[in-house]
Amino acid sequence: MPTSIVWFRQDLRVADNPALHEACARGGVLPVYIDDDDAAGDWPPGGASRWWRAQSLKALDDALRARGSGLVVLDGPAEAALERTAAAVEADAVFWNRRYEPASIRHDRDVMAKLKERGLAVTSSNGRLLFEPWTVTTKNGDPYKVYTPFARACLNERAPRQPYPAPARIQSPKVPSTLVTKSIGAGDPPTNWEVELGCHWQPGVGHAENALDVFLEDKVADYGDSRDRPDLRGTSELSPRLHWGELSPHQVWQATVEVSGGADALDPGRGSNVFLKELLWREFGYHIFYHISTLPETPLKPAFARFPWADDKDNRNAWRFGRTGYPIVDAGMRQLRLTGWMHNRVRMVAGSFLVKDLLEDWRQGARWFWDNLVDADLASNTLGWQWVSGCGPDAAPYFRIFNPVKQGWKFDPDGAYVRRFVPELAGLPAEHIHAPWEAPADVLDAAGVTLGKTYPAPIVDHRRARQRALDALATIKQAA
Repeated sequence: MPTSIVWFRQDLRVADNPALHEACARGGVLPVYIDDDDAAGDWPPGGASRWWRAQSLKALDDALRARGSGLVVLDGPAEAALERTAAAVEADAVFWNRRYEPASIRHDRDVMAKLKERGLAVTSSNGRLLFEPWTVTTKNGDPYKVYTPFARACLNERAPRQPYPAPARIQSPKVPSTLVTKSIGAGDPPTNWEVELGCHWQPGVGHAENALDVFLEDKVADYGDSRDRPDLRGTSELSPRLHWGELSPHQVWQATVEVSGGADALDPGRGSNVFLKELLWREFGYHIFYHISTLPETPLKPAFARFPWADDKDNRNAWRFGRTGYPIVDAGMRQLRLTGWMHNRVRMVAGSFLVKDLLEDWRQGARWFWDNLVDADLASNTLGWQWVSGCGPDAAPYFRIFNPVKQGWKFDPDGAYVRRFVPELAGLPAEHIHAPWEAPADVLDAAGVTLGKTYPAPIVDHRRARQRALDALATIKQAA
């Protein structure tokens, strides 16, 4: 019976895993993970992502062992590790699911070429996207740069395929003792931060499937109305599951359609319609990213390369650690540090505050998010930051500047979100919690709030900061 190696990367699941599905149909399978973050180039996984990955790998190993196999973990570089392993177990083929980050594309291309030179058959599959980035094009054959026509083209293209079932049994070769492997989960004791992350998340394929079931049963019907409310927890919170491949987009898409009445799931006004379009926004990020690989460091709109960004370390640190004096911003940044995740509406508000109120370079924010998010996805993170900065594809115009006080009143009307993550303001009534500097002295005293001591005074005046941002925008328009 022929033996194949299945190389797991960001597809840490057994169901709807095309590489695993095809290899199992062929014969014996050795599941492998390679510790090789250098292959990610300038964007290796950040701290929160590394924590999530370690837990998810343990869960994947359990799922594989339940099917008669187990995960072999090796040190990189990948090409040498795969070549050694193939020789050790007499494998003649390697399967993997594609990645789409620029450095990963280059790396995978090189590894594939070298393995083929050594006589191994190599097959890569799409286990990460509903549609390959090169298959959805305009009538002229060009990539899309605006979301709405892209989403329309996807829906007109074809329905996403049905998910593949998980293999009932995996026949694996014996791993010889001469092959040096690593223990899953071995390492230093968890830090306090990692312990805190573990209080908020349970990574792994089994928990991912449960999270999807809970969302579809309890939240999807109201998703269109509740997804912008950080106080209601109305989002799916599936983004880290999708990023690490504990769920595939095909699984999420088809399960949503089935629960929501089949074709009726895409009817306008339904929560399922709004949610499925969010999956297509994720696809749009990868589509743009595949065709314009410089986006993590370079604005799509060239004029923004001349933007007069500020460089104030104190302001950046106040933003990073939730000490700006604007409660909705501070709540979001503290949620990020505490849980490794931030509500999407608040990501937009916090991003706008950094880029427009503080006039800091969007790349500073992208890097901070990258290191602190458990769902740090290079395509989505880049697209989000270029969107809020007005310099990217289908972006909000730069002159759209979120007012953090009005955003708080609108999307956290009772202040429950702020009270959860900025507890020093918990005693303030709702009418003052998003602008405590405007509260009467007796109200602040009753709530135990002393501005500048128990909670910061605003580090900038939003009205003046807004005008400064607009003046900065005018300079690049004049230069153009």
